[in-house]
Amino acid sequence: MHNIDEEYKKLLMDILIHGVKKEDRTGTGTQSLFGRQIRHSMSEGFPLLTTKKMAWKSIVTELIWFLRGDTNIKYLVDNGCNIWNGDAWKNYINEFRRTCPKCPEITKEEFIDKIKTDDKFAKQWGELGPIYGKQWRKWNYQSKKNHYVMAGQPTHYNINIDQIINLISELKSNPDSRRLMVSAWNVGELEQMVLPPCHYGFQVYTKEKEGKRYISLMWNQRSVDTFLGLPFNIASYALLLEIIAKEVNMIPDEIIGNLGDVHLYLDHIEQAKEQISREPFDLPKLKMNPIFLANLEHKSFDEAINGIVNFELENYQSHPAIKAPLSN
Repeated sequence: MHNIDEEYKKLLMDILIHGVKKEDRTGTGTQSLFGRQIRHSMSEGFPLLTTKKMAWKSIVTELIWFLRGDTNIKYLVDNGCNIWNGDAWKNYINEFRRTCPKCPEITKEEFIDKIKTDDKFAKQWGELGPIYGKQWRKWNYQSKKNHYVMAGQPTHYNINIDQIINLISELKSNPDSRRLMVSAWNVGELEQMVLPPCHYGFQVYTKEKEGKRYISLMWNQRSVDTFLGLPFNIASYALLLEIIAKEVNMIPDEIIGNLGDVHLYLDHIEQAKEQISREPFDLPKLKMNPIFLANLEHKSFDEAINGIVNFELENYQSHPAIKAPLSN
């Protein structure tokens, strides 16, 4: 019997019993505790919670968005994923009030409609800054040129580091490395981000067992919206592990989350109690589109990610969804 639902329910109960009341940037208020870990063996099934119905398509869409290096919500909105809408709209409203305090504001629904229909507007106001995808695929730093620089020429030049491709390359050439890491916490660019990364980095680990190579992934998260966000994070990093494992021909082993400020928003308390009362179903199995698998094998990683990336869940049975407000 799988344990990810039970482990998650224990975490909810831990917060309800031992959490302390804290203020937060959204003004909602939280019940919070610090320093927990959650882990799952992938051999037990794909860790999509069954004690409430999960928005699988949104989880997939967001991860592909990260892997494409995209930072504009236009791709998300066009694919029916709305989890970043509030952050983009809030950023727009704050800037609008600063530059034109007497101008009439538009609603979030009107804002999203303009993202869908007005490419120029979407390009400017759908941008979230250098968040996850940019750091994963285009971490920027300035490197000094050699000392033979001619007068009048710049002494530095910009370099983009593709952490995902570097990770894949290192896994293939040096799978026992202890430097198999990807970071989204670029201190020099935090102020340019609409929201600094909550899950700010991950590390992978491989081991040889009976002639086969197994791969695990551990992510680190500073701030954990336990009711709405954490179930997404678990499934998203499990899917990332599955994709990387296919790319490097390894077997997915464990998914582990190191969690910092673990909290329930105060308007999620009753929802958490409802979820705790539910008995889990068996976990589903992940099925990848054969075309995507073929592209991973025969084409570049970018060609595969930008092609058909359909992932299906076999035998996913869950309790009904539990609605809860998203705090931005």
